[in-house]
Parts: sequence; structure tokens; C-alpha cells
Amino acid sequence: MTVHEDNYSLGKQFHAALVTADWDTIRSLLHEDATWELPGDNTISGTAYGADGVVERARKIAGYGLNFTLLHILVSPRNMALSLHNTAQRGDLVLDEHLSTVCTVRDGKIAAIETYLSDVDGMNAFFV
Repeated sequence: MTVHEDNYSLGKQFHAALVTADWDTIRSLLHEDATWELPGDNTISGTAYGADGVVERARKIAGYGLNFTLLHILVSPRNMALSLHNTAQRGDLVLDEHLSTVCTVRDGKIAAIETYLSDVDGMNAFFV
């Protein structure tokens, strides 16, 4: 496999594990010192540190009942990104956002994640 194919496969595995709540698989795709940065000012914002912290954040986000619709997996010579459309409803609160989850890949595993959002204010309102 080429690096592009490896990164594409990594993105596909990460998304599939997120959708199926397969936390062990997500953890296996991460370096021990992985980080995940999310913008905003809410319960899921900031930086999650370490593989366990990244998995815990994914669990917390999924716990809000999100639908993680994959639009595209994007690859570069070294890294990978997921283009997603996340939706959810909780009472009168509705989440409808597009995002890019950019993953820094090191030695075939995710070393860092940085998420870019289309609606930070909407995310802040939903994740209270």
C-alpha cells in the first residue's frame, strides 16, 4: 500500500469505529501521546491529552446521540482529514454542523487531531 492508501484506510477505520462506538479500535489507531483540539467554550472544547483522553472525548461526543455522516476522506502525503456532517437533536436543541477533523499521522497512527467547525456557536449551545 502507498502512504495515501494507508492514510485513507486509517480515516475509514477511525470513522467506522466512531459510528459503531468501538472505543478499543479507536484507541488502537492512536499514539499514546495523541491530542485532540476542539474550538468553542463548552463541555467538549479544548484539548484532550493522551490516547485515553481522546477516546473519552469521542465517547462523550457520541453520548449526545450524534450522527456522524462521512462526506469525504482527504489525504495528503503525510496526513488525513475527515469531512463530516454531524447532526443531532436533544429536546429543542438541534446540532447541524459541517466539520473537518484533521489528523496528523505518525508511523501509521494518529498523533494529533484538530477539528474545524462551521458553527462554533451552535456547538456551544448544544454541548452544555
